[in-house]
Amino acid sequence: MKALLDVALGAADVARGLMVSRGPGVVTAKGDRDMASEVDYAVERAVREFLRERTPEIAVLGEEEGGSADAELLWAVDPVDGTANFVRGIPLCGFSLGLVRRGRPVVGVVDLPFLGTRYHAAEGLGAFEGGRPVRASATKDVRDAVVSIGDYSVDEGAEARNRVRLELTGRLAANVQRIRMVGSAAIDLAWVADGKLDACVILSNNPWDTAAGVAIAREAGAAVRDLDGSEHTTGSAATLAFAPGVRPELTALIGDVREGLA
Repeated sequence: MKALLDVALGAADVARGLMVSRGPGVVTAKGDRDMASEVDYAVERAVREFLRERTPEIAVLGEEEGGSADAELLWAVDPVDGTANFVRGIPLCGFSLGLVRRGRPVVGVVDLPFLGTRYHAAEGLGAFEGGRPVRASATKDVRDAVVSIGDYSVDEGAEARNRVRLELTGRLAANVQRIRMVGSAAIDLAWVADGKLDACVILSNNPWDTAAGVAIAREAGAAVRDLDGSEHTTGSAATLAFAPGVRPELTALIGDVREGLA
């Protein structure tokens, strides 16, 4: 794990250099209100080459250029997580690289170049921001909790999916201290690991978006689950991360919303 974490940290150096030295460039539409910048493609290609040289035996799955999601061991790469923020100069965006073993994220690096922070973790080795160990928050009362919710859906079938998101947002607003929408799944999960957020609710689960953050959150003591409460894997329907003290009540609240809309 330590050797593979070192590879992931080296890949993050490559990505950071490209993100801070280049503007977004031409932005390409990928679907209804979804996009990729020139930097997304440049970072993914550079990172793929870096990983191919150092770990040729490990498959790569990237947001922009695809790959097999079924390999027993694979790197999951999001070259710029939070592209909509990146292209508008909003600093809530970064590079996400996770190593997935049989569906379980075991190594993660989330680099946030415009915030000057980098989170990393490997299974059994702890979670860190730079050289500082991080832990999920000690919050126990849901009314003291700050909870992030992932972006609303914008693609085909968005209206039906957003009914759940809107209902959930309303229920959270009535029960927690504050709701946040950061616009980056990697940041959501890293900030749960660091205790900045007490929970995050991401009602999707693309491995490139979530693998790195899931590995970091778990190593920081957060519980990471699917919508049905089962242990999170890359095959899960959603990505929910909780500080241990708020998990039972938030899990019940989310369950009530799902049941009501079933």
